[in-house]
Amino acid sequence: MEADVKAATGMANPTAAMLVIGDEILSGRTRDTNLHHLAGVLATHGIDLREARVVADDRTAIVAAVRALSATYTHVFTSGGIGPTHDDITADAIAEAFGAAIDIRDDAKAILMDFITARGVEATPERMRMARIPEGAVLIENPVSAAPGFSLGNVHVCAGVPKIFEAMVAGVMARIEHGQPVMSQSLRVERPEGEIAGPLGALAERYPALSIGSYPFSEGGVFGANIVVRGVEGAMVSAAMVELGRLFPEATR
Repeated sequence: MEADVKAATGMANPTAAMLVIGDEILSGRTRDTNLHHLAGVLATHGIDLREARVVADDRTAIVAAVRALSATYTHVFTSGGIGPTHDDITADAIAEAFGAAIDIRDDAKAILMDFITARGVEATPERMRMARIPEGAVLIENPVSAAPGFSLGNVHVCAGVPKIFEAMVAGVMARIEHGQPVMSQSLRVERPEGEIAGPLGALAERYPALSIGSYPFSEGGVFGANIVVRGVEGAMVSAAMVELGRLFPEATR
C-alpha cells in the first residue's frame, strides 16, 4: 500500500519511461533485468522513472508505445530488438514513430566494419542491418560489441543484452541533463498494515514533499511492512525517519 498522500518528489526533475521490447520477455523465456538497472541509475542521477511497459516484437505496438511515452516523459529508454535477425525491428519502428527515414549510415557502418575486420569475419547483410540508423539520430556507443544504439528525439534505443544495455545507458547519462538525486531511508515494522495506515497517512500529510510508501511482507507467520521514505532533501528525509521511529519504537532499519 502506498501512503494516500504521495509526494511529488523532485517535481522539477526530468522524468523517464522504459519500453522493454521482445517476445522472449512476454513468453517468460527471458527474465528482464534491465529495468531494475535503469531504475537505480536514474534515481542516482535525479531522473524520475514514472512508467515501464513491455511490448511484443510487433511494429504497430512499438510505434504506438513510443509515440505515447515520448509525448509524456522527458526521456524514453528502450531495450531489445536492434540485432541482426529478422525479428529485430525496433530501429524501423522508432524511425516510423518519428517519421524519419532509415538506412545504413556511414558512421555506424564504419564502427561495425572496424569491429568485423579486426575479428576476420564476413560483413554479411545481416551484420550490416545493425548499421541501419534513422536519419537525425545520435549514435550511442557500444563498447562491448560495437553495434551502436541511437537516440532519436527523446528516445534512447539500447540493446537488450544486459551488459550492452548497461554500457549504453552509461553513455546516454553522460550527455543528458540530470536532476536532484533522490535519497531514501527505510524502516521495518512488524505490524499489519491496518495498524500503521493511520499514523503513516498523518505523517505523509505533514511531509508533502516526500514520498512515503508502505510495502507489506509476511515471513514465518509475521506480518509487517517496510516503510520507505524518499525525497531530494536529505534533512527532511531524516526528520521524517525520526518521527517514524517515535511512532514505531520497536521498528528496525
